[in-house]
Parts: sequence; structure tokens; C-alpha cells
Amino acid sequence: MNKIDLTNKTAVVTGGAQGFGLAITKRFVESGCKVIVWDKDKKLLDSLQIDNVNKINIDITKYEDVEKAFEQSINLSDKIDILINNAGIAGPSYKSWDYPINDWNNVFDIDVNGVFYCCKVVVPHMIKNNYGRIVNISSIAGKEGNPNAMPYSAAKAAVIALTKSLGKELADKNIAVNCVTPAAAKTRIFDQISQEHIDYMLSKIPRNRFILVEELAAMVAWMSSDENSFTTGAVFDLSGGRATY
Repeated sequence: MNKIDLTNKTAVVTGGAQGFGLAITKRFVESGCKVIVWDKDKKLLDSLQIDNVNKINIDITKYEDVEKAFEQSINLSDKIDILINNAGIAGPSYKSWDYPINDWNNVFDIDVNGVFYCCKVVVPHMIKNNYGRIVNISSIAGKEGNPNAMPYSAAKAAVIALTKSLGKELADKNIAVNCVTPAAAKTRIFDQISQEHIDYMLSKIPRNRFILVEELAAMVAWMSSDENSFTTGAVFDLSGGRATY
């Protein structure tokens, strides 16, 4: 494993108690970073026992909660250098015309509004410090659109556009804003979708396997480092060859 230097940096990782977020948290700690995990699942947070990691129970769909979590984080560390917007859900699998309105809204509240709320709160702090690295976890579904997953696909496309907009707005500062579009991984998000949909996603990956959470964490660690000093507003593909652009 290559050593990515995140010494003396503090990162907030949303949804950092499981899946991609947990892998990112572990990789960051191995790289010398202090991590503050924001997660809705209190049980998972309580079970998370990693040195140099603080935990805040938060629902990112509530802007007031995000503001409070930011204040708590500053009290813990004085600064936030890195923001990883990882928290997200897939939602159930339905044809678009049968999709329940409440489920549609829930996906957008977490996958899009949550990302916006976290950026809205943290970015002014980064501007003040003239330093920041923001990585938004999107999905290959946001590029290509998966059948029976319209809200998730649309939400992840929105995350790509949000990344590009914010990257341009902050390009004159030492703040990089990028996103990744991974293929699916065998995480708890699979519990939300049908086996038929899982089989469909695997069939579309030329590498013929799902991404490992550690592979995504490795890319995110570099994107969050000082070495990523030029690229911003970009989309890093981790689709195993599926993406066509």
C-alpha cells in the first residue's frame, strides 16, 4: 500500500461507520489524518473503535443538525481540512412509474440535499483558511443511469453537477472539489436493492467483479492530499471499465 501523507489534517467523513465510508476512515487514519465521522446510525457509531477517530451522530438531511455537527467538529479539532461526502442510500428497486414518492424524496434528501448542506456549512470555513479538499462520492449510475433505480441515478448525476459547479466557484482558492463514480461494492447498500438489480450491475462491469472498498479508499486518499493541487471540478472513474465517458 502506498503511503499518502495526510499528517496534521482533519477530515469529516459522512457515513463513515460502514461501507465505503469506513474504508476511507481507516485509510485516512493510516495516513496520519484525524477523522471525525458523521453518521446517522448510532449503533454502528458506538461499535466504531478506531484510534484518532471522533464520532458525531447526525442526520444530514436536517440542515440544523449539520450546523451543530460542524460546531462540534470545530470544538474537537479547530479546523476541517477535508470533507468526504459519502453518506447515501440506493433506495428500493422499482420501475420509474411505480416509484413511491416518499422513497424518491428520501433518496434525494440524503444523496443530494445532504451533500449540499455539508458543503454549505464547511466551505466558508475552508475559504477562511484558504485550504480544503472535498470529495463527493457519486456513482457510475450517475453517468449511465441504471434501470429500476431512477432516483439513485438522478441523485448521483446531481452530485456530479454539484461537484463541477462548486469546483469552478472555488478554483481561485487552494480548495479542490472532485467526485468519484465507483461501480457497486458489496456493502450494506445491497440490502436495499433486488438480486436482479445486483446481477444487472455486475454484468455491466468489464472487470467482471465489484469494486473493493479499499480500492475506492485509496483513490479518495490521494484526491484528499496536498498532491492533488491542480485538479478540481473533476470526475474520477472507478467503474472497472464500464464508463463510456
